[in-house]
Formats: sequence, C-alpha cells, structure tokens
Amino acid sequence: MENTQTKNPVMLYTEQTPNPESLKFVTNRMLYRGTADFRDEDLAKEWSPMATALFELPYVKGVYISNNFVTITKEFNFAWEDIMLKLKSFIKDYVEEGKGLLNDGFAEAMEKIEAERGASYSYSEEDAEIVKKVKDLIETYVKPAVEMDGGNIEFKSFDKGQVTVIMQGSCSGCPSSTVTLKSGIEGMLKRMIPEVTEVVAEAG
Repeated sequence: MENTQTKNPVMLYTEQTPNPESLKFVTNRMLYRGTADFRDEDLAKEWSPMATALFELPYVKGVYISNNFVTITKEFNFAWEDIMLKLKSFIKDYVEEGKGLLNDGFAEAMEKIEAERGASYSYSEEDAEIVKKVKDLIETYVKPAVEMDGGNIEFKSFDKGQVTVIMQGSCSGCPSSTVTLKSGIEGMLKRMIPEVTEVVAEAG
C-alpha cells in the first residue's frame, strides 16, 4: 500500500561559526542527541552513513553532527558561495528521506574510546578533586557556549597545573577558538581554580 502521508518538510538554514572554514546547517529535526565528530572518512565509514555520503563530496573536510545541526568544515580551496546551496539541498534531501545518520552503538563506542583515553592518565589524589572541578566548569559554562558556535570541547587531562582540552566541530583548527580558549576559558578556570596555570587545546 502506498504511503500517502505527507512528510513534514525539513526546514534548513545556515549559521556562521567563528571558523571561516566551517558552516553550521541547522534543521528543524532532532538528528542526534549527543556529539558525533568525523574528521576523516575512515571513522565516518565505520559509524555514519550520512557523514560517509558527505565525505564523497570533494569539498567536505569534516562533518560534525549534534542535536539538530550538522557543521561542515570545507576544504580551504572551495568558497562557501559555490557549495553552500549544494550542501543545503543535500542535507535537506538526506534528512527528508529518513536515511541513516549514525549506526547503532556509536555512542557506546565513543564512550569506550573516551574512557580508554581517560584511563591512560593517572591523577594523584589531590588532582582528582581539581579534575572534577575543571570538568564541572567546562560542562556548565564552556560547552553550551561552544555548542552554539557549532563545536564541542572535551576535557582531556590535567598535569602540573596545565589543563588540556580537545576541540571538535567548528572549534577545531579555528583561529578564533584559540583566542576564546586563552582569554575566556583559561581566564575563568584560573580564577575559579587557583591550581590551574594554563589551558592548552588539541584538535580532537
């Protein structure tokens, strides 16, 4: 029997991010409750049909899926005005057709990777308390602001006063994220947690 039910159209608009190479494509659908960051095709092929399809386009360098948006990082030798409408219609059609976004088990697999990454750092007893405070501050104050810009930030390690964080999505490799990191995040953490002397970032 043919399904005559009219599909809700997918509405889509773009938002600038602080990174000129990244653009946020916002939909009126919940795509994925969580963060899925694909920097390369191999990870995409393993876990995300949508990211894999996007990587097949010659101008896509990175795909980040979270909540109701997809942040695309482009290859620098392409201009947004040439590719933005193509990407818009590609994402719109993809979501409308209800094709697969992420494979089952993705969140668990990423948690495992995070846990393994975290387990390789040993905190001393007094550091454990500081780490908890740092993580709480990042979750409460930093993440929501960074997510609005189409990116994500994760705590990685704490060692002798130095906090290392991982930047994902539009924040990765973005010139202004370095400024944000140094002036905003580092300033706040040093003020709230005197043991913190410096914040450094790695691309996720």
